[in-house]
Amino acid sequence: MTEAVPSYLSPTGQEIVFLLLGVLAVGSALLVVTTRQLVHAALWLVVCFGALAGCYLVLTAEFVAWVQVLIYVGAVVVLLLFGIMLTRAPIGRAADLDSGNRVAAAVVALATAAVLVTVVVDGFHAAYAPLEPGRGSAGELGSSIFRTWVLPFEALSVLLLAALIGAIVISRTDIRGRE
Repeated sequence: MTEAVPSYLSPTGQEIVFLLLGVLAVGSALLVVTTRQLVHAALWLVVCFGALAGCYLVLTAEFVAWVQVLIYVGAVVVLLLFGIMLTRAPIGRAADLDSGNRVAAAVVALATAAVLVTVVVDGFHAAYAPLEPGRGSAGELGSSIFRTWVLPFEALSVLLLAALIGAIVISRTDIRGRE
């Protein structure tokens, strides 16, 4: 009689790709918060968001992957880079980017990671249960975004627009009062 090998000891190709993309996302996220160059942090953020989009593709959530690429990589990171350039923030190495609260930051990071791991484990607890028809579809997701979450989405877009306009006003010297 042969014993069955547990499934976690013989991962599939999708699980290996998902694991590698997850490691890439976590590694680039660590580089985002530890680098001392602001532009490099933004570029590592692009790598992190790209790895997350790859994870969504492996999970066959193509719509969410494209939303990740278009909104986060295409809009938020570009807005961040424009904000960096327009406010004349230091682009090279800057020693003042470290606040010195490493212990508090580590505690908050570990607590957040614990909450996220708990949510993911709880969410995937019944992952293999059959879904109701129409549940989890792109139509349901779009309906949720454009009916339930349209007001917070629009408020966020106005806030980002105001931040960009504020950065332009702060950085322009010809707008200020002439002496």
